Amino acid sequence: MSNFDKNDFLGFSDMMGRDGEVMPVISTESEDDIESEEIDNELPILPLRNAVLFPGVVTPITVGREKSLELIKQVNKGNKTLGAIAQRDDSVDEPKLNDFHQYGTVARIIKMLNMPDGSTTVIIQGRRRFGLLDLIKTEPFHVGRIEVLTNAEPAGDDKEFEALISSIKDMAFQIIQKSPNIPMEASFTLENIESPKYLVNFICSNLSADVKEKQQLLETSNIQKRAEMALEMLSKEMQMVDLKHHIQSKVKTDLDKQQRDYFLNQQLKTIKEELGDNTQEHEIEDLKEKAKNKNWPEQVAKTFEKELSKLQRMNPAAMEYSIQINYLDTLVELPWSEFSKDNFDLERAEKILERDHHGLEKVKERIIEYLAVLKLKANMKSPILCLVGPPGVGKTSLGKSVAESLGRKYIRMSLGGLRDEAEIRGHRKTYIGAMPGRIIQSIKKAGTSNPVFVLDEIDKVAGATVNGDPASALLEVLDPEQNTSFYDNFLEVEYDLSNVMFLATANTMSSIHPALRDRMEVIHVNGYLMEEKYQIAKKHLIPKQMREHGLKSNQVTFKKPVVESLIQDYTRESGVRSLEKTIAKVIRNQARKIVMDDTYKKSLTTDDVREILGPPLFQYDRELDNEVPGVVTGLAWTAVGGEILFVEVSLSKGKGRLTLTGNLGDVMKESATLAMEYLKAHTDQLNLDPEVFDKWNVHIHIPEGATPKDGPSAGITMFTALASAFTQRKVKSKVAMTGEITLRGKVLPVGGIKEKILAAKRAKIKDIILSEDNRKNIEDIKPEYIKGLRFHYVTEMSEVIDIALTNEKAKNALKL
Repeated sequence: MSNFDKNDFLGFSDMMGRDGEVMPVISTESEDDIESEEIDNELPILPLRNAVLFPGVVTPITVGREKSLELIKQVNKGNKTLGAIAQRDDSVDEPKLNDFHQYGTVARIIKMLNMPDGSTTVIIQGRRRFGLLDLIKTEPFHVGRIEVLTNAEPAGDDKEFEALISSIKDMAFQIIQKSPNIPMEASFTLENIESPKYLVNFICSNLSADVKEKQQLLETSNIQKRAEMALEMLSKEMQMVDLKHHIQSKVKTDLDKQQRDYFLNQQLKTIKEELGDNTQEHEIEDLKEKAKNKNWPEQVAKTFEKELSKLQRMNPAAMEYSIQINYLDTLVELPWSEFSKDNFDLERAEKILERDHHGLEKVKERIIEYLAVLKLKANMKSPILCLVGPPGVGKTSLGKSVAESLGRKYIRMSLGGLRDEAEIRGHRKTYIGAMPGRIIQSIKKAGTSNPVFVLDEIDKVAGATVNGDPASALLEVLDPEQNTSFYDNFLEVEYDLSNVMFLATANTMSSIHPALRDRMEVIHVNGYLMEEKYQIAKKHLIPKQMREHGLKSNQVTFKKPVVESLIQDYTRESGVRSLEKTIAKVIRNQARKIVMDDTYKKSLTTDDVREILGPPLFQYDRELDNEVPGVVTGLAWTAVGGEILFVEVSLSKGKGRLTLTGNLGDVMKESATLAMEYLKAHTDQLNLDPEVFDKWNVHIHIPEGATPKDGPSAGITMFTALASAFTQRKVKSKVAMTGEITLRGKVLPVGGIKEKILAAKRAKIKDIILSEDNRKNIEDIKPEYIKGLRFHYVTEMSEVIDIALTNEKAKNALKL
């Protein structure tokens, strides 16, 4: 049976008889005639497959089964009346009672046609609904006992029903107009159906619905309810037609644009060929030429051929074309298996390292060791060195010297503030503007697979963010066991980084990911002593600034006292960055005088420096007054180098309360508590009355309260200050100390010894008290740098008292 989706909608093609007579699609008889006719309660039953017949509707039925053909022939000879009822399952050839739906339609044969293909088509007209009660016989065809059903019809003046019918009509007209496959004659048919009931049945018969839904409509006895259900189905069909129309319109637009682009590109290609300027072909030929000389792995070669083939099929105007050409350019420009030749002259390497950097013996020693092993074993994996130290000590610039000494290319990549994992691993090619990560980009720029690669500020890399975890992405880069097959998201092939010598720099290890820290060989670069800074200024900084300011070496000279004044009075740092800026300022002042023909001194003095730079910014040589008991000099480490600090203890009458001030951290407060408790537990060693602690309040203060202070290294300093305050004994002059204490009276080692020694020497300290375990740190320092200092190594807190305190009581000593 026909429906809205077919070209012969409403069965117009099937309504044409052999003699050209047009069959009606809806009954032309009056409703009264149909409703009043007598119908037997026993009728031949015609099984319908995939079709439901409605009262008043005329439809063609193709008859194929033998029983159905026999039924049609017998009925056509008789009263032409039969019962048409749909099967529940259209695959059943011999239906029984349960295989039929319960309700069907009484039909009358209008015409019987023998088709050219040998089949028989019968045109039948629906009359009235009936219910199938039973099958009386099944041979030679089905005969059933039926019950004719009546319809519940609305009143003639029912406005709601009229509006419902009008809506159905309007929506059906819209569907016909929007569907190109439905003939316009369908509109004419709808317009000429006068009976509202038959109009509803006609619409129901031709809905684009399955048999089950149509059968449900037929079984609905209330005409208004049937109309509402039909309107709902029409609404869905209308939405589907609109959607199809939208999709077809969009596809047509896209196809039109593609065809237009294709024709324009073909014309452009033809024009370029005529002019001899076919850019795409030139690019492809250039890529092929470069690929010929590449000694790359087999997998990379296969990938290149595959992607090049893809590029040849691409439209140059397509968005993906630029990404594809960029990808292939990256592949051919990467230095696959291309290495610079290492220079194994160890003496030359030592000279270069000594020339460019003063100090840093451990780093230099490690580089020379690497060169020696590499000379013996050519395929050794490069080490991953991490230089940790304060700013300005030459960690980054060391990479250039290493590269020069090895004869390798130099790459520096700053990791400070890096938050996106794609900066390391690259972007996937699916993104517009995709590019490889900075590791691969830098290798490509260097042109060799074995450069010296400086990863600067590795401690400043961000952790996990919304853009991934760049610190974790570095794990593969810096692992010698994994970086032989480094995977970049853009390349999509593995690249060998095992020959790259990575040098990482950091100011602190605390913020570096533990797994990343484990993959690197850490070398601590300490701050420079004053003597080292003088040598660096003399050999490097002053000549460099003279060159950069256009002065000759004989125009301005810096004597040793002047340089030492610049170091001590105008800078406070572990490195030499501020010192270089200060030297530059002095040289600029001299350059101005030379250009303006002012009188100036070629050999600067400390007074000249003070005139140029102003009064000293820092005062290191503080007076150490030992007349007041309870004041002891300690040594501290800071990010800009070592410092001396004073621990002050004051006693006042009270109930033994302990007060701590000076912006102290938790660890330092605990050290003060430990020192106090140890002193209370060992009063007999200091000849103290145990009750004295209940009669005097103790106040411990460390000056420069705006500066936060923490750490355990002030333990022995606090203990000595407390012992001096309670015994009222003087502290020896020019003595400083550092060390952690325990409740058992042990003195433990601390860090930052080199920086602390530097601070002590600046302050004219003569005696330094350290833990015995820190002896090894002093042995690492060159003897000339610690000349004039006496070191006292202790293991017990009681030893500190013997060294630091005199037997002389202070003036105006308290009577405890």
